[in-house]
Amino acid sequence: MSQVSSTDVPNLGRRQFMNLLTFGTITGVAAGALYPIVKYFIPPSAGGTGGGVTAKDALGNDVIVSQFLTSHNAGDRTLAQGLKGDPTYLVVQEDKTLANYGINAVCTHLGCVVPWNASEEKFMCPCHGSQYNAEGKVVRGPAPLSLALAHANVTDNDKVVFSTWTETDFRTGEEPWWS
Repeated sequence: MSQVSSTDVPNLGRRQFMNLLTFGTITGVAAGALYPIVKYFIPPSAGGTGGGVTAKDALGNDVIVSQFLTSHNAGDRTLAQGLKGDPTYLVVQEDKTLANYGINAVCTHLGCVVPWNASEEKFMCPCHGSQYNAEGKVVRGPAPLSLALAHANVTDNDKVVFSTWTETDFRTGEEPWWS
């Protein structure tokens, strides 16, 4: 019978190696399954831009204020992509400047997109007849609340940036329901 030297025998036994391999595999699968759950419960940081989102037009291009104002008239309300991807109206004021607020176009009744009716100068929901004035304040139900607001600020590079409206709602004098 030949004698086995200690250099021929691996340090780890087969059983220990299989246990280590099984433990590593189970740990990897569990970590991979828990990662999205943990990411869901930890909110993303706002970043250095103050949480603002650059407004996008219907084609997905950034809204350039100087170009936008040359192609829109005073009193116009034009949809852009706003916070959380919601459709948000940009408002052209009577002096042909952009209002410092945007109006979220999602109806507070059942979530329909509310179109601007220029002839009646109000937002009119096609789903259940809710109506909002030119500033988005509810004037006829069944919608229980006014349309949400967002700040619409012009940056140094002539783009519109939407940010969360946390101040008192200037239309109602109340705290914003959407923040």
